[in-house]
Amino acid sequence: MRERSALAAAAIVMIAAAAGAQKPDTARLHRTLDSLAAAHHGSVGYAVREVDGGARLSFHGDSTFGTASLIKVAVLVTLYDAAEHGLISLDDPITLLTIDKVGGSGVLHDLHPGLVLTVRDAAQLMISVSDNTATDLLLQKLTIARVAAKMDSLHLGATRVHHLSMMRTLTTVAKDSSERYGLGKTTPNEMAQLLVLLAQGRAVSPRADSAMLAMLETNQEDELLTRWLPGVRAAHKSGKDDEIRTECALLYLKTRVVACVLTNRNADQRWIVDNEPERLLGRMGAEIARTFGTVPPAKVEMP
Repeated sequence: MRERSALAAAAIVMIAAAAGAQKPDTARLHRTLDSLAAAHHGSVGYAVREVDGGARLSFHGDSTFGTASLIKVAVLVTLYDAAEHGLISLDDPITLLTIDKVGGSGVLHDLHPGLVLTVRDAAQLMISVSDNTATDLLLQKLTIARVAAKMDSLHLGATRVHHLSMMRTLTTVAKDSSERYGLGKTTPNEMAQLLVLLAQGRAVSPRADSAMLAMLETNQEDELLTRWLPGVRAAHKSGKDDEIRTECALLYLKTRVVACVLTNRNADQRWIVDNEPERLLGRMGAEIARTFGTVPPAKVEMP
């Protein structure tokens, strides 16, 4: 009996040792990400959070960055919060008018006036193809002030949308901040926290948060954090303008990991897939996946 107990104890020690050996090397990851950020020709901040574990990494995590279309995550959360409280229905109709159309990303600016879509349709377009017109239609229903109030309720006071779209800066509610940061602003830590709350079902409600994450999985952008992660499941949203490349993602790896990388004032402002900031985000995403492990197992290769 004693021999059997000793063998069992030895087995437990071996299993524990094996588990410890497989623990993600977050110290190495932190050094690697810091090195990549420091070498970049522009401003970089990042935050990495292990949703179901204790890992928390950041670099300039509390610094304020312009978001470009990444701020649309805050708009989405506010929309579902309003729906949860009965202030709006996701099935409410919206009629597209000529005056509503704005340029930039999306498809609604190419569709005919008089088109009727639902609030949910507009939200889907805002996330999957980052439609600026759809975003404006939703913000006109919600108001920019409601987005700020919702972010404040989640203790995300630095996360703000400034105006209807990059094409309508005259509608800004914060002129100085709008001129400095553009469409919206946040910090790496705050945007990471917003994704963590969604992953935990605490941004609005478990049902609403699951619906939003499913929508974020339809995002068609695959040139940033996920560019070298084929087959990896991700709920994510990016933002791009001349000086900004940024993205925040919930990566379904061997453990759920939130990764947010924000870059501003990039020296390389070319609109090509292999510009410096987009490759930076791709390398960071690959390093994060390499550290925490992909599901299914996949070799992460970078040029």
